[in-house]
Amino acid sequence: MPKTLPVIDMTDPVCCAPVASTPADDATALDVALRLKALADPVRVKLLSQLFTCGEPCTTGSLASTVGLAESTVSHHLGQLRTAGFISSERQGMSMHHSPRREALTALCRVLDPNCC
Repeated sequence: MPKTLPVIDMTDPVCCAPVASTPADDATALDVALRLKALADPVRVKLLSQLFTCGEPCTTGSLASTVGLAESTVSHHLGQLRTAGFISSERQGMSMHHSPRREALTALCRVLDPNCC
């Protein structure tokens, strides 16, 4: 029987002692690892980069055309970034508009290296 992975709430930015300052406990290590896993895909990095540089909320369709993938594929990747807390999404009519959550990435950087930001 497959082992079920723990489910943690990642909607808020990661908040714990920097892993560079004290040994991480199991819960902290899992929290950080799941967020890093969400970023461990080149398409997701490209999407996040596009969201940070476009200057306004982007639709799934506009992001799909930018990265050259189907909207359904982009939607899947955006869902992973949303679950990890890196973006927020809002439905406006028939479109989903996505925005980056800068505080979530800043918090992750601080957890990895307290002298980073």
